[in-house]
Amino acid sequence: MSRPVISSSAGSLPGDPPGGRRALAVWGVGVSVYFVAVIFRTSLGVAGLDAAERFHVGASALSTFSILQLLVYAGMQIPVGLLVDRLGTRKVLTLGILLFTAGQIGFALSPSYGMALASRALLGCGDAMTFISVLRLGSRWFPARRGPLVAQMAGLVGMAGNLVSTLLLARLLHGVGWTAAFAGSSVAGLVVLALTLLFLKDHPDGHEPEPFPHHGAAYVRRQIVASWREPGTRLGLWVHFTTQFPAMVFLLLWGMPFLVQAQGLSRGTAGELLTLVVLSNMVVGLVYGQIVARHHAARLPLALGTVLATAAVWATTLVHTGERAPMWLLIVLCAVLGACGPASMLGFDFARPANPPERQGTASGITNMGGFVASMTTLFAVGVLLDLTDDDYGIAFSAVFVLQALGLSQILRLRGRAARRERERLVASRVETVHVPA
Repeated sequence: MSRPVISSSAGSLPGDPPGGRRALAVWGVGVSVYFVAVIFRTSLGVAGLDAAERFHVGASALSTFSILQLLVYAGMQIPVGLLVDRLGTRKVLTLGILLFTAGQIGFALSPSYGMALASRALLGCGDAMTFISVLRLGSRWFPARRGPLVAQMAGLVGMAGNLVSTLLLARLLHGVGWTAAFAGSSVAGLVVLALTLLFLKDHPDGHEPEPFPHHGAAYVRRQIVASWREPGTRLGLWVHFTTQFPAMVFLLLWGMPFLVQAQGLSRGTAGELLTLVVLSNMVVGLVYGQIVARHHAARLPLALGTVLATAAVWATTLVHTGERAPMWLLIVLCAVLGACGPASMLGFDFARPANPPERQGTASGITNMGGFVASMTTLFAVGVLLDLTDDDYGIAFSAVFVLQALGLSQILRLRGRAARRERERLVASRVETVHVPA
């Protein structure tokens, strides 16, 4: 006879990987690659003023560094997702390490603005291959119920990389100089390359993915279309779009100039405030991960709350146009910006349950593209507005509200459809018939 077996998101699902110490060790190798990639990605954030002086460029040209890097990153997300689904994590991460390490070395040695731009593009290409690979690695080695926490922990490790670039690389830059600091940091890429080649494995023994046919352009089209048709994938993209970019823009390029030039702070004090963003991110990431792991319905309230809090604090700060904001307000701003990264990770928690395992990489790529498109657009808008308004940061940073309004409208439009579709999937998968002898 048959007996119904009830499975829920709170328990283990059929075929779930076991997790454990082996999973943690392998996943640790993967996130170490992401850690180094984030150090390289955010290294320009502490070197923006130095880069402007070294290459003799203004605000618009300076923003082009980060815009090009993010343009390559965003443009690579869907191709990388397809590659991860087809080739596996180990091969894609290895290629990514080679590319972002070469980009960091090239940036260290660049004698001209054009060569430096090309190096940042190469770095962005390699960086693009890391996070989706780490998400895929987590889903292959840990039970599904651990998905939200594993994703937030990966984001936390990435922010630790940001912390290293904010503290250590900034000191190296002003201690040993441009070339030595950037070239020296590239050694970390060689270390994680060796770890990946020696220890990383795509999946545990006995948990090989089902064979899935790959037929050229037809496969690519099928993966993208099927992922995009899921409301959860599109909602994940817009959650990522709306939540991530305020902190990304601040940390990646414009935070240091804003705090030094507009607020009159020393570089040391500005660096401490940037560090506060990172530390806040790490704390909030742990909290959000635990909340969503226990209360799946908290995803959307957390995302919307983060967007509204960020908008409110930014508006309050920018009211002080023409005068310096009080230090307490800048501290609150940086603490709230720290919630943007963990909130953006919630986007993957909408896309993940909406897609089967063979589409996880593609769906994650679509989702991850959102925040970087928003960041790229805002970086460009701020740079142009600064040049047009003679460095009026109040006007320039108003671009943040335009992007937030756009993203918020799409989240509200898609939330109902995504919720209905997710309930349908949950009902269909919750009760499984298992044939057991009477």
